[in-house]
Amino acid sequence: MTAITSPTGSQYAAVLGIGSYRPRRVVPNSEIVDQIDSSDEWIQTRSGIKERRWASDDETVLMMSVEAAKDALKESGIDPAQIGCVVVSTVTHLYQTPAIATRIAVEVGAPTAAAFDVSAACAGFCYGLALASDMVRGGSAKYVLAIGVERLSDLTDRNDRGTAFIFADGAGAAVVGPADEPGIGPVVWGSDGTQHAVISQKESWQEAAGTQNWPHLTMEGNPVFRWASFEMAKTAQQALDVAGVAADELDLFVPHQANMRITDAMRRALKLPEHVKVARDIERQGNTSAASIPLAITAMRESGEAKSGDLALVIGFGAGLVYAAQVIRLP
Repeated sequence: MTAITSPTGSQYAAVLGIGSYRPRRVVPNSEIVDQIDSSDEWIQTRSGIKERRWASDDETVLMMSVEAAKDALKESGIDPAQIGCVVVSTVTHLYQTPAIATRIAVEVGAPTAAAFDVSAACAGFCYGLALASDMVRGGSAKYVLAIGVERLSDLTDRNDRGTAFIFADGAGAAVVGPADEPGIGPVVWGSDGTQHAVISQKESWQEAAGTQNWPHLTMEGNPVFRWASFEMAKTAQQALDVAGVAADELDLFVPHQANMRITDAMRRALKLPEHVKVARDIERQGNTSAASIPLAITAMRESGEAKSGDLALVIGFGAGLVYAAQVIRLP
């Protein structure tokens, strides 16, 4: 029997570069409160958000992704032509086909790379890192560009008191490639489809047709809060365990920027020591779904809270309900 040749990749994979893009327009709570009969104090108490970024017409999913990718590629020092695959996590590329990843690949200088989109909502960036790591170690791609990007303002009901103040726009990217030692820990991921309705579109695309509006997002706040605060802390601990890393060995904790109260609840459940810096980018950026983790990491680097070589626990969770967590070392 003729044997099939099996590809051989790198023993280890690591994040070689991270980049992000924040839209220019800053939207403070004061611009939102009247429309939803609320107050700045109520929004901050409920979510921790003071302001968010909403994209202008020219800041498309494509444009924001390309800008974030260029930053990640520059830091990695990798020639874009060496990228073997582009993975894009987004729920706001508003065309069923083709995948936006194919256009991004061309724009960044990797026109023949494999390219595809994934719909994993707020867990999307962690899903992308897991796929990229497996590709590098499995030998199907030497370098992978993983992107999380959203224009959630397009799908936000500006009159919905429960969600109008939450969602925002932006993009983040990471270049993943071979390494001499592990730079991305094993992923702990999964889903709970029994709760698919607690974060979802209000309308199907068919129902939205002819209304001159895109479908809107809806969320049941209390069930999501309970699930994210307690169940996801367990997932985060599992990611530490499989990576062989203790909480006191971490430098950073970067959860999906969903809600400041959720972040605080997870920090307490994980019993993180004081020296572990915790991402709180939601205060200025809002909830950017698949883009929130790389945006938060770049914010921590810019402020001096994070530095090259830091060990970070990252976890994403959202609509589906889907989740993923892993330990990574910053480039």
